[in-house]
Amino acid sequence: MQETVAKVDTIIQEKVPVQHVVINANKINLMQKDEKLRDIVNSSPLINADGASILLAAKMLGKQLPERVTGIDLMDEVLQLANRKAYRVFFFGATEEVVRKVVMRSSKKYPNVRIVGHENGYFEASQSDEIADDIRASQADIVFVAFSSPMKEYWIHEQLERMGAPFVMGVGGSFDVIAGKTKRAPRWMQKSGLEWFYRFIQEPIRMFERYIGGNLVFLGHILKAKKKAGI
Repeated sequence: MQETVAKVDTIIQEKVPVQHVVINANKINLMQKDEKLRDIVNSSPLINADGASILLAAKMLGKQLPERVTGIDLMDEVLQLANRKAYRVFFFGATEEVVRKVVMRSSKKYPNVRIVGHENGYFEASQSDEIADDIRASQADIVFVAFSSPMKEYWIHEQLERMGAPFVMGVGGSFDVIAGKTKRAPRWMQKSGLEWFYRFIQEPIRMFERYIGGNLVFLGHILKAKKKAGI
């Protein structure tokens, strides 16, 4: 985590637009079928293991990762960084009600953060350039983009240079958690790698395919990679 935050700080100071991504089992599964998404993720200079499944996969493939760095935890750390250095932040995504709550709660928790704008995630494709232009005009150092994969990866990749912001991070459902719309797993479940199970028991029908079927598919990818590598 601390290595990532230090890298984010360097990126902001260098002022060269960078797309940050996190990976979990679901995104790896998507990448197997989606060449565009795979290319976007593999070309990112900063990638974190969001899911405990990625740490397990790395271990099975003989590669040690230091720790899990979840998107929402990294977002909080980056906001702390922005608070220390008065960086400019733009929030983009979720419903209007949710994004406004995120702005309100973030400004209260981090009073030195310069919140330079926000936009909800309900827009037409034809509005993308205009939104990116608004972000550029805000001179944001950091942009948090809160919609689902692979839409957020596509959008950030396509608009990265137009936005001109140094650090752009897709944060998925993090806005909903910060706004209090959804609850995050207790700390002990997070540390035990059971955060996925907490989400599953909250929405078992919607999450069944992703967490039960998806994890089995992911395991198949790991075993295939092990065989190919002769491990």
